[in-house]
Order: sequence, then C-alpha cells, then structure tokens
Amino acid sequence: MQLLQDAFPDSAHVVSQGLGAALDEQVFRYAGTHGFVLVTQDRDFAELSAVHGAPPKVVWIRANNGATRPLAELLRRHQAALRALVEDPAKAMLILHQPAP
Repeated sequence: MQLLQDAFPDSAHVVSQGLGAALDEQVFRYAGTHGFVLVTQDRDFAELSAVHGAPPKVVWIRANNGATRPLAELLRRHQAALRALVEDPAKAMLILHQPAP
C-alpha cells in the first residue's frame, strides 16, 4: 500500500483490516459496509459484484500475477477512471487490463 498512499491515501490492504484469512464473501461485505472499493485480481469479486451489485464497487485487474510495482503504476495511470467509478452511483465495476510484458 505504500506505493499508492500518495494517490489513494484512504486505501488499506485486507491484512491491515484483519481480513487476511477471510472468505471472499466476508471481504466483500466488509468493503461494502465500510465504504471501500475493492481492487483485486480475483475473478470471484467480479462475480460477487455482478450478482450483488454495489456496494462495494470493484476494480478488477486483469493481469498475470506479477510484481506489485507495475500494478500500482496501472492504478496510477487510471486514477481518473477510478475516481469516475467512485463518483458515479450507477457504476459498480471497472475492469483494467495490464498488458503482457
């Protein structure tokens, strides 16, 4: 989270919220209850969003599991789209694609 603290100061990792071993449904409900946007590479959260809608809003990163720094840069490049997701009550999910190296 340190890589994104300046761009997204209210962000938190699931581990820092005591959810490191939680089931996806528990993380999804927690995020919705506490006003978080879930940023994930896990398809399960995209599916939960499709079934239940928002909250929480979900940012699904479609990328090979890779290093943290390139994913942080992807989020930085798409800050405007992330803000639009948060501000638009009709939007529930944003899908970002990380190109293969």
